[in-house]
Amino acid sequence: MKLHILLINPWIYDFAAFNLWSRPLGLLKATEYLSSFDTRLFFIDCTDSFEIKKYGTGKYRSEPVKKEALLKDIPRVYKRYGISVEEFKERIKGAMPVDLVFMTSGMSYWYPGVQKATEIVREILGDVPIILGGVYATLYHEHASRSSGADFIYHGSLNESINFAVNTFGFRLKRKRECIPYYKLNLYQTYPFAPVLTSTGCPFQCSYCASRLLADAYRRRPPDEVVDEVREFRNKGVRDFAFYDDALLVDSEHHIKPILRAIGLHCPGTRFHTPNGLHARFVDQELAWLMKNSNFKSIRLGLETVDSSRQKTTGDKVSNQEMERAVAYLKKEGFSKKKIGVYLMYGLPGQELEEVKDGISFLKTLGVSIYLTEFSPVRGTQSWNELVLKGVIHDSLDPLLTNNTVFSYLYSGYDPGDIKSIKLEVKKYNA
Repeated sequence: MKLHILLINPWIYDFAAFNLWSRPLGLLKATEYLSSFDTRLFFIDCTDSFEIKKYGTGKYRSEPVKKEALLKDIPRVYKRYGISVEEFKERIKGAMPVDLVFMTSGMSYWYPGVQKATEIVREILGDVPIILGGVYATLYHEHASRSSGADFIYHGSLNESINFAVNTFGFRLKRKRECIPYYKLNLYQTYPFAPVLTSTGCPFQCSYCASRLLADAYRRRPPDEVVDEVREFRNKGVRDFAFYDDALLVDSEHHIKPILRAIGLHCPGTRFHTPNGLHARFVDQELAWLMKNSNFKSIRLGLETVDSSRQKTTGDKVSNQEMERAVAYLKKEGFSKKKIGVYLMYGLPGQELEEVKDGISFLKTLGVSIYLTEFSPVRGTQSWNELVLKGVIHDSLDPLLTNNTVFSYLYSGYDPGDIKSIKLEVKKYNA
């Protein structure tokens, strides 16, 4: 007898959200794993509602919602991003009967979306077991146990312990004789883009990053497997691909370079993007040429700060000289200012606003687009522990208050007017 499983990616609850080739990769991986068993799978992505713009990116449909009490002092409109509540209810009804629900969770401060989705699932499906995984479930296991409404909180990345979670509710997964990955055949047919992961985890340990908390090790997929996946998606009509690795360029001679060589030969007409900040340290002339030859349309590099001492204490992943060299290689291959973007962070523990201004001045001399990013503390990281030790936050800080917009407004110590001026300066420069 087939096990009927409903998989749900909840809404985003935030002050701003834009789809940069985003899809719930963890939940898609779960569908791939579960499709190897005798199951009937039904997938609902609550963020599956956006106006497609350039290269497949798009603006999410949204509607204002009442702010949580903790957010009442934030002078921004709080919204739910994605499909309507009524559409969600209709999709659940269309999936019935359901034996088991798998739900993922994105940013920890989006947990109101998990709560809302769980509430509606209970309303329609009653006491059907709900297994919650993902970022929020992993980083805030106790909070999720108390507040999410789910029956089982799954910790960490996907592995065969998912069988234990299923068995907890008296179900058994019976393996099929033949396994055809479910999500590859079904879930991208209406999408013009596909995110790609060539690896999981990260060999670095940056002070503000949760990668090592979410993945127990750094693992890379064989290059041939990645190329086959890109070719398969391309054959389905996908033209835009976004690499979402935390460490895409590490050991490039044995990983990304072979991938790009094969893509250049076998996948004409595709476009590539890197929304996560790449490690500029590993960009050499050959890699820049391969990226150009593979038709990369938007490249993002991570600088975070121009201060050399802070670069070392936050992870030592890049220096100003390495950034200069990487940009020079990319520009030599014809990448323009609009195609090269560099992330610059503000609000890091102990970071003065003058440091941010120095970073802006430095990036202007390189002739690249500047992407200001607000620091958001992640529980369990070095930066989080530093803030707790200094008494800036308490270890029991509600995840809602770790939202980058909220944290910057309440805890950075910057004058909101100064931040507004800096953002306007950067916007004018980028234009």
